[in-house]
Amino acid sequence: MKRLLLILGAVICMGAASDPAERLPDAAAEARARTLFREVRCLVCQNESIDDYQASLSADLRRAVREQVAAGKSDRDVRVFLTARYGEYVLLKPPFNPGNALLWIGPFLLVLLGLIGLALLARRRETAQDLTPEEERRLASLLRDGQD
Repeated sequence: MKRLLLILGAVICMGAASDPAERLPDAAAEARARTLFREVRCLVCQNESIDDYQASLSADLRRAVREQVAAGKSDRDVRVFLTARYGEYVLLKPPFNPGNALLWIGPFLLVLLGLIGLALLARRRETAQDLTPEEERRLASLLRDGQD
């Protein structure tokens, strides 16, 4: 059973490996491109990097990144090119800017508002007053009448 799993794992790894013909001849440039692949979202599956996914769009994005790297563009220039073409959604970790500030800050604001709400609720419960003797008699009377 272990041997079968090992063979299956090897086949999957070979299938996920990139085509050697697509790789850049310069090893340093290819390493830069592979690093960028892990930062770019596959627009088909939407939760994996283009380095992990084998959709045709991922292959096109990998090819575009390699072309940009081969042209001597910096990592920042490649990111700018991709976001200009596909929007910020293409980056797995979009930069913080006014357009997406609520997405970055929103979860923290929700937790803070929840904590404030809990504190106010706890405070309100502490300030609840005991019943007056008249209210206690009336409550006892209502409870007796309800049991009959």
